[in-house]
Amino acid sequence: MSSKDEKNLTQVIEKIAKMDEPERSTMQRVHEIIVAAAPTLKPRIWYGMPAYAKSASTPALVTLRNDERLNLALTEKVPFRAAGGADGALMPAAWYFETVDAATEQRIIEIVRAVVGSISE
Repeated sequence: MSSKDEKNLTQVIEKIAKMDEPERSTMQRVHEIIVAAAPTLKPRIWYGMPAYAKSASTPALVTLRNDERLNLALTEKVPFRAAGGADGALMPAAWYFETVDAATEQRIIEIVRAVVGSISE
């Protein structure tokens, strides 16, 4: 890991550590899920929030927000695809959550791996 990657990871961990409970524990868990699901993505701060990118110097692809609600969001740098089915041409870009149960963890893994797959193509 480069020194820039280490610095960025430290900043993400510090940002999460400053959050109030129970959000802090939930965001820490989501951070761990993302890092494990997509070890090629690099943690960094993007517009003041924890985020994950292809490299330390490229735009973020996935962000974690702790505003009024916790959410996992995709940035405009991800190649979006229409959802199809009942959602037609709508393109999913953000998922809100309060806690992380097994089903939510699995969905986060799927979303993050789909992002990595879409940028690898």
